[in-house]
Amino acid sequence: SGYYKWKKSVPKQDNNEDIVEYIKAIHSLRPFYGYRRITTTLHREGLIVNHKRVHRLMQKLGIQSVIRKKRRYVGKSGSIVFPNLLGRDFKSDVPGKKLATDITYLPTSSGFIYLSAVQDLHNTEIIAYSLSARNDLELVLATLSRLPAMPGAVLHSDQGFQYTHKTSQERLGSLQILGSHSRKGNCLDNACAESFFSHLKTELFTDNQPLPKDETIALVEAYILFYNKERFQKRLGQLSPVEYREKLAA
Repeated sequence: SGYYKWKKSVPKQDNNEDIVEYIKAIHSLRPFYGYRRITTTLHREGLIVNHKRVHRLMQKLGIQSVIRKKRRYVGKSGSIVFPNLLGRDFKSDVPGKKLATDITYLPTSSGFIYLSAVQDLHNTEIIAYSLSARNDLELVLATLSRLPAMPGAVLHSDQGFQYTHKTSQERLGSLQILGSHSRKGNCLDNACAESFFSHLKTELFTDNQPLPKDETIALVEAYILFYNKERFQKRLGQLSPVEYREKLAA
């Protein structure tokens, strides 16, 4: 009891006014310190203050730590990589069994647009495609949604994040399509899709001057229609992809 009587008679050295000034000084010097670090700093200065008290005073002063922006974690935990089922064997005697897909960028006068396309390796026909101003997962999902029913088919692509995403895998599962991925750093593993994009850019964009987006999209859509129905190929017996498919079906 004598101790507590003595303690009450001793003037407090850590009154709120002093602590507030210390907190302001620490915050101005180290704005990224939260109440816990400020409490530790006060202790090092000889002011033994409870962290709850520091937190309460900081709230009263409207002071809080400057938290760095958290970066979205993008790891491999959500990625699914399929084995390379094609092994660069791009020939298919049966339609709708081997498919290849990829994304390419197309310049316009107001930035790039992106073309996602799926090709049937039986006759090189473009059986689904989608255009977008963004190269993202939605572009690939939109392309998959345009695929005709092909249960048991193999869809081959590179290991882009859109194709290894869990949502893409789930979409393929709902379509009863098997996924296949190229090896890393092996562009030739998907040479068929690259070849189509090369023809499109070479034959369509003869002028180096980029066009507005609307005109570019219209040209691409017209070219794909031309490629499927009119552009004859030597490997198809000088027939277009659609003519070749219809001839075999007859």
